[in-house]
Amino acid sequence: MRQFDLAPLYRNTVGFDRLFSMLDQLVSVDAAPSYPPYNIERTGENAYRISVAVAGFTDQDLAIEVKENAMSIRGEKKPSEERKSDVLYQGIAARTFERRFQLADGVQVTGAALENGLLHVDLVRQIPEAKKPKLIPINTNGTSRTIEAQRAA
Repeated sequence: MRQFDLAPLYRNTVGFDRLFSMLDQLVSVDAAPSYPPYNIERTGENAYRISVAVAGFTDQDLAIEVKENAMSIRGEKKPSEERKSDVLYQGIAARTFERRFQLADGVQVTGAALENGLLHVDLVRQIPEAKKPKLIPINTNGTSRTIEAQRAA
């Protein structure tokens, strides 16, 4: 297994402690759950979609919770009392799961839809006015010129 030393990055940056902690957690990917599978796609400049494969689950079996900068998707299959036949082989997993996603600052969940066995969760990143790039005038010898500056997040 590869080992990454992030100590040099800690020395040269200020305020990015949480980012480096998340990178440290990613190194231990072996312990991460793999069920259910999911995709993350960019649907616009500031829009994203997470699609989770939840075959066999209904909207009553699923729950999405957003708290601070974390979103969790839980699924718990309710036992069906009405069985029409005996199941000889069950290849479609219907086990309980919880999948967690860490959301960046300013990312909001705008909606969710269950379609063809996929749970689609739409997200949008809203950049506050204070964090958008702004022009800063520079005065030199009585004249002023403007340069573009971007505030660090």
